[in-house]
Amino acid sequence: MAIIVISVLLGAGVLFLTRPVNPLAQETRRFVVPRGQAISVIARRLEEDGLIKNALVFQVIVKQEDLGESIQAGSFDLSPSLSAREIARQLTEGTNDLWITILEGWRREEIAESLADQELAKFDPTEFLRLTTGKEGRLFPDTYLVPREVTAEQVAMLLEQTFERKVLIGLEEEIASSPYDFTEALIMASIVEREARGETELRTVAGILWNRVEINMALQADATLQYIKGYNQTTDSWWSPPTPDDKQLNSAYNTYRYPGLPPRPIANPGLAAINAALNPMRTDYFYYLHDRTGQIHYGRTLEEHNANVATYLQ
Repeated sequence: MAIIVISVLLGAGVLFLTRPVNPLAQETRRFVVPRGQAISVIARRLEEDGLIKNALVFQVIVKQEDLGESIQAGSFDLSPSLSAREIARQLTEGTNDLWITILEGWRREEIAESLADQELAKFDPTEFLRLTTGKEGRLFPDTYLVPREVTAEQVAMLLEQTFERKVLIGLEEEIASSPYDFTEALIMASIVEREARGETELRTVAGILWNRVEINMALQADATLQYIKGYNQTTDSWWSPPTPDDKQLNSAYNTYRYPGLPPRPIANPGLAAINAALNPMRTDYFYYLHDRTGQIHYGRTLEEHNANVATYLQ
């Protein structure tokens, strides 16, 4: 008999803990679920925010209803008038926000195109391009959580503010200690981002290109020709391989015709490329190429470079 009474009391206690914190509440609270956050952490945060009564009971509900894989990352407007079970279900039924990813090395047009394809009702790609004119290189590539009603102005501001926070402030010491002017280093970073991959390769290519700048030698970076040409309808790409004729294009961005850096960045580099441009590998190489498998090969002299061309590209 005593066991039955205890079981009834325990059941009643658990039932109480599933009920709303405040059934009469009229307000909602914005609750953000980051990507990859554990259910136990979400439950604890819900309890701390006064949205559920007990984190452990919430976890039990999620397990009982097999909702663990269905809970979404994003932001939700939740009310203390909802039961723990209703909140658990609401976290699986969509979010007010959308995760967007801006990739390293994208140019402004690629960002605009990508966002125009997202479920962002108020985003105007033409307005975004107008607002970001002259800001190539400072639209920081990252993954962002944005409202579905975000505007082009808000996106542009978010990317620029993130650049300021992660680069101008986050790399303040690196910028101060670098032998290179930051404006020039950012241009170099945008080229290196398109020309190399991986920390070691980024720093080595940056070292090679700075070596060329220092002796007033043409950079001869294919990425700058791709930037000049822009979108290629045939290949459906903003970065199609250049042709030999492209080396004669009359543009200040043509690093085959004109030595030194182009006037402005050609893309939006990430932290690794910016770090590489600020602190390049000290090297006596002046040449590099990628073979057909993507492997990079370096040369100290033109003779070594031509030998690499004959070995790996012909």
